[in-house]
Formats: sequence, C-alpha cells, structure tokens
Amino acid sequence: MSSVLEALKSRSSKRAYLPKPVPQDIQEQILEAAGMTPSGANMQPWVTYAVSDVDTLKKVGDAIIQKMDAGIMNDQFIQYYPVNWVNPYKKRRIITGSGLYKLLEVDRKDNETRIEMWKDNFRWFGAQTVFFVFTDKANIDGAEGVLIDCGAYMQSIMLAAREFDLDTCPQGSTTEFGQVVAKALNVPDNLALLYSIVIGYSDKNAKINTYQPQRVALKDTVTFV
Repeated sequence: MSSVLEALKSRSSKRAYLPKPVPQDIQEQILEAAGMTPSGANMQPWVTYAVSDVDTLKKVGDAIIQKMDAGIMNDQFIQYYPVNWVNPYKKRRIITGSGLYKLLEVDRKDNETRIEMWKDNFRWFGAQTVFFVFTDKANIDGAEGVLIDCGAYMQSIMLAAREFDLDTCPQGSTTEFGQVVAKALNVPDNLALLYSIVIGYSDKNAKINTYQPQRVALKDTVTFV
C-alpha cells in the first residue's frame, strides 16, 4: 500500500506493458475511489469507458493510425495542446521529448522511427486495459470548469492505481483524435472524449520505462505569500 505522497512520487508515465489485462474487480475499486473526486456543484461530469477487450482496443487504435497515415493530424472535440507555444513551457516540452529520444538512441532527424513511436500510443504500449474518459458536450459548451474536474478525476485514477502496483500513462494523444475514438467506440452523440489512460502491468525490463522527465524546482512554480 502506498501513501498519497509515495504514490505521487512513484508514479511516472510508462510506455511499455505486459499483455495482461487489469482484472475487472480491481478496475472497479480504482474507478469507485476516483469517483470520490470533488467536482463543481457535485456534477461528477466524467463518463468512463473501461476497455479491456483486445479487439476493441485494436479497432480504436487502428482507426487513429489510419487517420495519421492519411495525413490527418487531429480530429478532436477540444484543443489539448497550446496553439502558440511559449517559454518556459515550450522549452520543457523540447527537453522532455529530446531526453526520451536520446535514451532510446533515436536520432532527431529519424522521423520514421519517431512517427512509429508516436503510433505506439495507439497500440496502447502493449497494455490490455485503457480508460477512455468522456463528458457531455453540453458541459464544455462555452465553459471550461469541467475540464478541471475531469483532470482531477484522471489524477485520482492514476494515484489509486498505485495502490495495486499498477502503472499508467495519461494520453493527450487520444484527445487529438477524440472524434475518431468516439466513433470507434460507438458512444452516444452527446459525449466528447477528453483523454484516455493506459493502465496495467508495466514491463520492468523495458528501457523506455526507465525514463524520468525532470521536474522544475518548487520556486519556479510556487509563490508563498
């Protein structure tokens, strides 16, 4: 069992998993705990599709990769990444990406390998359980509060997963193809995908899972008054 502080410090995004689904009873315990996340007016605006069926996961992933191969870079409900990157956030992004490629000895000019690595997001890094989190489109029509609430819900899921020695990887990559995911999962028309979370048993021997992107010092993000 991890304390909350231990869970926060031990969690990192893993990008290689064993082909082993998370048992449904564990999924239920994680999602029930995450359901205690506070939300504005107790809206509880998250709608989660917990998918462990390998054929369904392949269908969703293949649909996204097909879009990519057709030159379509996004088909989304919400704009996830900044339209105009500014520092220090742009610099942090570059450092994080270059650090990962350096670890894996991928040349910065090797676009083919980099694209294949990006597609691994949609092969779910080999995991067999993915949580897709939606909200009602009406909740984000001219308002953004629900995005904050659902972000907190995502963190709750990832921390609860540490209770069971499970690893996770939150995916803004699927946010960019939210409409593709919604269609592949045949969800009701009123739902918009916000993100997905890969969850499972990470491959302890995978080099990529040793990557730990650096965090900035407390003084760079916090002002005590």
